[in-house]
Amino acid sequence: MNLFFSRRPPGLPALRLRALALAFVAALVSPPVLAQSGEALTLQAAVTAATSQSRLLAADRLQTQAARERAVAAGQLPDPVLKLSLTNLPIDGPDRFTLGRDFMTMRSVGVMQEFTRAGKRRARTRLAEREVEASVVAQRQTAAELQQGAALAWLERSFQESLRELLIGQQARAELEVEAADSLYRSGKGAQADVFTARSQVELIKDRITEAERRIAVAKAQLARWIGDAAGRPIAPRPTLVRPIWTGGDLTAAVTGQPRIAVALQQEAVAQAEAEVARAERRSDWSVEVMYSKRGSAFSDMASINLSVPLQWRQGERQDRELAAKLAMVEEARAQREDLQRAREAEIRAMLQEWQSHEERLRRHDAALLPLAEQRSRAALSAYRAGTGALPTVLEARRDAIEVHMERLDVETDIARLWAELEFLDPRSDAGTGTSSTLYPSQKAAR
Repeated sequence: MNLFFSRRPPGLPALRLRALALAFVAALVSPPVLAQSGEALTLQAAVTAATSQSRLLAADRLQTQAARERAVAAGQLPDPVLKLSLTNLPIDGPDRFTLGRDFMTMRSVGVMQEFTRAGKRRARTRLAEREVEASVVAQRQTAAELQQGAALAWLERSFQESLRELLIGQQARAELEVEAADSLYRSGKGAQADVFTARSQVELIKDRITEAERRIAVAKAQLARWIGDAAGRPIAPRPTLVRPIWTGGDLTAAVTGQPRIAVALQQEAVAQAEAEVARAERRSDWSVEVMYSKRGSAFSDMASINLSVPLQWRQGERQDRELAAKLAMVEEARAQREDLQRAREAEIRAMLQEWQSHEERLRRHDAALLPLAEQRSRAALSAYRAGTGALPTVLEARRDAIEVHMERLDVETDIARLWAELEFLDPRSDAGTGTSSTLYPSQKAAR
């Protein structure tokens, strides 16, 4: 610091010099904004961003707000009706179009109110409340789908980048084989065709790298659908992918609490509430009307009270039919929910069995398949360099090693997909917690 600020430039005020010095120190201490924007994107950050930035959740919240407003209105009486009328106006004779000469002419003002039965209003209120609860549960389902989609997209990109890294490592090994073939050819111990064959192997690996880069670009685009521009940031190492704790307990109870089943339960509750409204509709509502009628000054004013009662002449073919239809819809919703729950439970059990099988395959790859493939590849290359082996054997061993590495990566990818589907069956407010390091690290090719 003293080197830069011990001497004052000619004509520069001391205050300005001090400000420049402080700005320089702050620039050294504080990380630049661009560096922060390039921070590695973790799985947890991607999942959190998917829920915080989603417009789908905002739409669901507005739907819930609308349902709450309807719930308040559902329990209210209908609005009163104001009535204005002119009755018995003469249209011919000496008193035509006069208002006060004929004793039958009246100018009336009245108010009519329909008195909806209290039981019916309670049933409508309960229906509106069930719709509010269904909307809240739908928010959970939307959040779970958002988190699961973001997690799958992030993991897809992560594994595609691991595949590219694997292929780059294999390219370096293939280039060593080119050098060996070229060295043997120059020393007269090998054929020129072996050099071309080894070079073609390098080009094939480069082509695979290009395809992996295309898939990475596609994965970035898919991730951007959930988290926007943050998808362009580099991603952090994959976290630990362990089975969710709930999969080790009572699956039936765990499945019942998941959003998809909870939504089906709420749909059943809404159908039941609609049936209660239909049951309440079997009793008619009364309407009362009060009217004041003004006549000419020579005649008395009038007051009227009217009572209206709908007559349900064919209740068995109207109201009872409507109730029966609603009760059938309740049974339909219950049957669909029970079938969905059984199907979901069977699907989860199948996923857990698949996970167990993949774990066994990973252990087999790590304990036997990968070491044997690498040993065979190295042995074939050593024999070729010593002049006792053939290049096709070397290339075949190298291709087999690549395939074994890629098979292992595919198995690890399948486990990651299973993890995302199981982990985010229910949305997590602490998405990603408990994931700190890679449980199944991608095997890097020997350089």
